[in-house]
Amino acid sequence: MSGPVVVGVDGSRSSLAVVEVAARQAERLGVGLELMQVIAWPSGGARSGVASWDAAGTGALAEAERRALSAAPGVRVSREVLVGEPGNLLAAESHRASLTVVGSNGTRGHGTLRDDSLAGRLSARASGPLLVVRGRPNPAGPVLLAVHGTSTLREAAEFAFAEVSLRGADLVAVHLRHVVSTRPQSGSATAVADDDEDLALAETLSELRKRYPDITLRCRRPPSRSRRALVEASGDSQLLVVGVRGRSRFGGGLLDPVGRTALREADCPVALVRC
Repeated sequence: MSGPVVVGVDGSRSSLAVVEVAARQAERLGVGLELMQVIAWPSGGARSGVASWDAAGTGALAEAERRALSAAPGVRVSREVLVGEPGNLLAAESHRASLTVVGSNGTRGHGTLRDDSLAGRLSARASGPLLVVRGRPNPAGPVLLAVHGTSTLREAAEFAFAEVSLRGADLVAVHLRHVVSTRPQSGSATAVADDDEDLALAETLSELRKRYPDITLRCRRPPSRSRRALVEASGDSQLLVVGVRGRSRFGGGLLDPVGRTALREADCPVALVRC
């Protein structure tokens, strides 16, 4: 995609750190960086999405631009101040963006994912890839690809290979084998799911390795089916890529359990790729 990297700005110190990550990502992709600040409209005001000239956003955006250019001097930066609800407006912008970037905003914690956080809302609404900046990434570590079913594999794998190529990193595919379907009277459901996933994984990785012959790829099959293996691996990684379905039967948002675990507990930034 040739659209900009869009990043939410709110003037906080954590937001400025997210801007730096977004700027470096825009520089890798060779696209512009759009700094977007959303200001809540006073009750009784104009409709959501109307551009604002309010100076309340000017200082925060100016500082964000300075931080962006410090992190990636060659990146093209634009600014926009909009009025409305941040999740709705960033989701709308994601349609034309190469990548939308936000901070974790408290999604880490016990229990369920905080769907009222900006990252939680966008995980359900963003159209394109969403990068949630969180954890303590290892800049020299690999990029992780979560393999957790055939329906989300191809788009997530393509995103992961492209990221690895841009970053000069290694790629580690973590195969979380689990039951995704059943076939009555044809053996165990686990065996059916494992066979289907193994075949899809082999075909997808074989095709992408031809397109990216210089990438070092390793595959891990944790002995446990627990998603904890993915969280543990994220502690020494620079990015975790997870494919997420456009619609899900799981409650509490549109993420399946693997996506929710990654967004809640991963110790590195998480790229959610809509499939």
